[in-house]
Amino acid sequence: MEATMKRGALMALACAAVIVAAACARTEGDRKPPPGDQGGRATVLYKDRVVEVARTLNSPNDLWVVPEDLPRINDFILKPEGACLDELCIPVRQDRESEMFVKRSGQGWFNVTALARRLQQEFVVDREHGVWSFGNIPVSRNAFLQSAVAPDFTLPDRDGKMHRLSDFRGKKVLVITWASW
Repeated sequence: MEATMKRGALMALACAAVIVAAACARTEGDRKPPPGDQGGRATVLYKDRVVEVARTLNSPNDLWVVPEDLPRINDFILKPEGACLDELCIPVRQDRESEMFVKRSGQGWFNVTALARRLQQEFVVDREHGVWSFGNIPVSRNAFLQSAVAPDFTLPDRDGKMHRLSDFRGKKVLVITWASW
């Protein structure tokens, strides 16, 4: 298994390990690429979903998909100005070949792994089984980090009474955590 990992990428790996058994159930014939540029099928894991991609472009290092599959994979949409997710747009040259877009036999192909690298998004791949797992997009976490507002959660005190963080809104709160690992 090859890995491109940074900061906490074990989440993507754990997700892949949990779901990879279902992807591995495919037959050997499903994993062999057809003749030509076509690379066969792939399974993509992102957030809480499993996406079966019917067609990929044959590539030793990257996951190339038809642009129509991009929203199913990671919610991005390929527009004339680039690959966009809400107000975030990554420029993509589509008038000629680029690191993220190529044409083969009249079909456009989008490089999902090049987008992940540009976004500094962790990913792992099991090439033998054609399974790609993508971690969270760091840019999408920035809003949470910049707001400096903790997510609301509920925890019991020593007597078992439940307390929500939002119950203490407007007050200073010290949260102490501990883990055994």
